[in-house]
Amino acid sequence: MKKILSLLLASATAMASYAQNDAAFSYFSYKGDDARFNKTYDPARQYLNPIIAGFAPDPSICRKGDTYYMVNSSFSFFPGVPIYKSKDLVNWKSLGHVLDRESQLPLGQQRVSGGIYAPAITYNEKNKTFYMITTNVGAGNFYVKSKDPEKGWSDPIYIKKVGGIDPSFFFDKDGKGYIVNNDEPIGGHDYEGQRSIMCHRFSVEGDSVIGEQVEILRGGTHVEEKPIWIEGPHLFRVGKYYYLMCAEGGTGEWHSEVILRSKSPMGPFEEYSGNPILTQRTGLDPQRDDYVSSAGHADLVQTPKGDWWAVFLACRPYDKNIYYNTGRDTYMLPVTWKDGWPVILEKGKAIPTVVDYKGGTIAAQTPETACRTGNFSYTDNFDSGLLHTRWLTLRNPQPGFYSLPGKGVKIKPLPVNIAQRERLSALFTPQQHTTFTAETQLDFTPASPKHLAGFALLQNEEYNFTFGKTKLKDGSVALVLTRMEKTPVAVSTVILKGEEARQPLRLKISGDGGLYDFYYALPGGTWQVAARGVDATNLTTNKSGGFIGACIGLYATSNK
Repeated sequence: MKKILSLLLASATAMASYAQNDAAFSYFSYKGDDARFNKTYDPARQYLNPIIAGFAPDPSICRKGDTYYMVNSSFSFFPGVPIYKSKDLVNWKSLGHVLDRESQLPLGQQRVSGGIYAPAITYNEKNKTFYMITTNVGAGNFYVKSKDPEKGWSDPIYIKKVGGIDPSFFFDKDGKGYIVNNDEPIGGHDYEGQRSIMCHRFSVEGDSVIGEQVEILRGGTHVEEKPIWIEGPHLFRVGKYYYLMCAEGGTGEWHSEVILRSKSPMGPFEEYSGNPILTQRTGLDPQRDDYVSSAGHADLVQTPKGDWWAVFLACRPYDKNIYYNTGRDTYMLPVTWKDGWPVILEKGKAIPTVVDYKGGTIAAQTPETACRTGNFSYTDNFDSGLLHTRWLTLRNPQPGFYSLPGKGVKIKPLPVNIAQRERLSALFTPQQHTTFTAETQLDFTPASPKHLAGFALLQNEEYNFTFGKTKLKDGSVALVLTRMEKTPVAVSTVILKGEEARQPLRLKISGDGGLYDFYYALPGGTWQVAARGVDATNLTTNKSGGFIGACIGLYATSNK
């Protein structure tokens, strides 16, 4: 009995110590100030591109009645697949996430750019049901269903017959269902980068794939030029034609969108002679203002009045088509039909930042639709009892790793660091601007040199920053900035003495393109420089690879 009491006492002592070493963040403030958004325009009749700024790739859109719904890729972040709704295509209200429980989204130890690829949302008029189909890189292709996206989604239904990535539903007027997806060409590829688009019949009643896949497009358009990475397919019908729209050329500077049509969803498909119908890869002034690159991976929607619009991804480089820490954004442009073909953007035209809206009058922005695009600022005091939908965890969260005590957020430092493919003790939000500041106040007492808490800037496991309070081997408390580009390098170490070591500490990051400044201060005190002009190009996918935009994290670890 004494042994049991001793063990219980030791366990209680350890838990008390653990709680004492929680990292308390009393607020998070963010401000974006990009030159491209400092423009005079009429918000009632014009809108800004991108419509969703910062880490909003692979948009897919659908409409029910007068309401539009849109989703984006989320990769290995949880919850997964952000979903928005809008009445005017410009102001988007967050509905949270489609995949909000681990049973829907098992992420395991997937890399940052694993997880969810290219979700596609479709509304089936026949059975009044929404479908969201996607790829979980670590689990396969699946879909979920909902009668009302605001009330949640079903458990995943896996479709093993559909391989590859980027599946998308199409429901014909007669109620028949189809799935198109990207996959390895039948018989194997003829050259590196060659892919095919497959089509599968789908039983709506049986929630299952019927028969075998049909290869409806091999290689892409202009096959004599050996096109690469035909993907992101969407099938839709207008009049007597079935249109197959796909991304082509890869997700970098050669990205584009192409269109084909047929009188049957199974083909054969003829390609539009004017392809691509969207790209920014050639024929543009390399010194143009408001530079946008990598446009493609589009989806189309028709308004109740009959107008057509396209949403698509593109990037905002700060170094003329080289580096962009903000990742891929969601853009929107009106679609023009020419001789029976949809065109998103004429060749030789740059994607505009300010776009005339032809759908009537744009509604006034509300707090629920704010902070999507343009220059804005916000402060999160974590006092609502629930995390804002902007906050994400990397992979499935460890239960109870954070708490909301009423004001601020407390994070338990788990024995996992940012370089490991595990459940981190961190909350992340996207960096949405090229020029930005992020600020927080940290109350944390490191128990050992393995403990650290503060900011993290994430691109992936090997490309990141940590900027936090820790204990050095000699017992002193310090603020340490570490830059990771495959190898961790301590950029700055500030020894904290007296009040600086004992009191809460304010931390600030100020980014401008590829250079970031790091600051600290006591509550109410003046800012002190920890490091200035630090190379932050490690946060761009042009260096790191992968598909996300840089994320800002409130981070704690007991395994530094």
